[in-house]
Amino acid sequence: MLVSMAKIRKFGGLLLAQLVFLCFSQSIYAQNYYEENERTFYGGPVVGANFTQVDGDNYAGYYKTGLNVGGIIYAKFGQRFAASMEILYSQKGSRGHKSQKANYTKDVYIQKYGIALNYAEIPLMLHIHDNRKSHFGVGLSFSQLVSASETLQTNNTKYNDTIDVARYPFKRNDLNLLVGVNLRLYKGLFFNVRYQYSLMPIRSDVNYDYSRAKQYNNLYVVRLAYIFGEKY
Repeated sequence: MLVSMAKIRKFGGLLLAQLVFLCFSQSIYAQNYYEENERTFYGGPVVGANFTQVDGDNYAGYYKTGLNVGGIIYAKFGQRFAASMEILYSQKGSRGHKSQKANYTKDVYIQKYGIALNYAEIPLMLHIHDNRKSHFGVGLSFSQLVSASETLQTNNTKYNDTIDVARYPFKRNDLNLLVGVNLRLYKGLFFNVRYQYSLMPIRSDVNYDYSRAKQYNNLYVVRLAYIFGEKY
């Protein structure tokens, strides 16, 4: 699936709007530094990696890695609670880590297999903070597929030639459940670990003999975030 320039421009516009909002809010805060009230909105950049697999591809293990980069904005309500919105570029998929037999085809072994999925992603979460500003959150993530590819290599070249791995396209949208912990390391620097899983199949009715009919994104995220605007 080729990358759509319109999708890239749309995603870039959303990310730029978020960065402009952060800069504007930071400027307003600087002009009112003498106020004792804490800010309602604050945020910053996030950068890290996804460790992913696709449930239903006949492989197990988080062997596929990808980028997870973008920005996050928090909105506080009360001393312990906050909501957040992120705009991310997120790479998901799977990677076969060993040779294994195809499910039904005799004497055919899968030697190399991989799925690469690139998403523009918007997570929405609710968080509970402790006294050190570390926080636990749950929420949902809405993703739009930017590009996708799938590769297959077996010990039988004739078998490879007859398989059309683009026959079953991936769905354009993905909805994930999120659970994450953010540990404050120093001032505005946070270490984030997150688990997320697709609530709906990323594709259905797959009829390969090396996979199940429905497939789901399944991943862990490890990131660093620097949050501007909070009082430390």
